[in-house]
Amino acid sequence: MFRRAFWFTAGAAAGVWATTKVNRKLKQLTPESLAAQAADKAVEAGHKLKDLALDVRAGMLQREAELEEALGLDAPVDRALPAPRRPGVLAPGDGTAPHRDHPYPNHPYNRNEDH
Repeated sequence: MFRRAFWFTAGAAAGVWATTKVNRKLKQLTPESLAAQAADKAVEAGHKLKDLALDVRAGMLQREAELEEALGLDAPVDRALPAPRRPGVLAPGDGTAPHRDHPYPNHPYNRNEDH
């Protein structure tokens, strides 16, 4: 009698356990749950990507400082020297810059006419 009661109780407990596991798995596979899991993964991936970008930026700044130190670019500027000049843009029409209408002023004809 006790043997049958034991096996009946063990079977009922196994059935309850299996039913609970199946119901939990079914809840995980609902569209709402899958969407929430995907959103969580996307947010996590975004945080990892942001951390990577910050690490790369810090490494770039550190390497730039090392290169400036090695090349002596971080030295104080000597005020006796003139400031570096940037090349200016020549105005169209003064004969030195190509015009919009004539991209190649040195050529006697328009190269696109042949095509």
